[in-house]
Amino acid sequence: MIQPLSDTMPQIVTAGVTGMLVRFADRLSEPANRAALAFRAAVDAQGWDGVEETSSSLVSAFLRFDPLHLPHDDLRARLAALLKSQDWYAADLPEGRRLWRIPAVFGTDMAPQLGQAAEAAGMTELEAITSLTQARMRVQTIGFAPGQPYLGELPEAWDISRQSTLTPRVPEGAVGVAIRQLVLFSRPTPTGWQHVAQTAMRLFQPEAETPFLLRPGDQVQFTETEPGTLEQMRRDSHGGATSEPVT
Repeated sequence: MIQPLSDTMPQIVTAGVTGMLVRFADRLSEPANRAALAFRAAVDAQGWDGVEETSSSLVSAFLRFDPLHLPHDDLRARLAALLKSQDWYAADLPEGRRLWRIPAVFGTDMAPQLGQAAEAAGMTELEAITSLTQARMRVQTIGFAPGQPYLGELPEAWDISRQSTLTPRVPEGAVGVAIRQLVLFSRPTPTGWQHVAQTAMRLFQPEAETPFLLRPGDQVQFTETEPGTLEQMRRDSHGGATSEPVT
């Protein structure tokens, strides 16, 4: 039996003519993110004719389908039955996940907002670096830009706000922090997230067979490196990062 996080969850809602959304919460939590990832994988495993694409967000699973081949009511009934089949908030995460260890420069002029983010979290810069490199985080979702992961959750001290004004531009590979999450930016962009570290990763590689380097459910742990070493790592398509299967 599913143990929902509220009386109204999970929900099945229509998303346009060709979309269906299964929501597990109205705000991020580890159980809701786990449920979204596990449920999406279970839908994929069903192989339903008419379902053309699936994806997951922080707390939801989305299906794009052909309503002429699979009517709304039929799909809703199938989703409802699948929801009742187990407790998705405690489900196993999908198989095939990888642990990524990613070198990063913390602070310096490459990541100039480490100090203010550390202060907001009640830490020294050294304590902040220790906290951020000790954390092993889940790729909760990919979004905003191609291949861009949202990572979390961090310890409660990192429940800090986004900036009230935008940083005009952070580079590709920047690591931003806010609201107990890290974002690893796949493209140069303006942002309200505080720029605390810099990697050499190319998260979006359109020329590759698998364009997105990281996948939802993967784990990430950052390792501290020096600016000169990071520059040398730019020659590597993975930016010096290594990965291994999650066991």
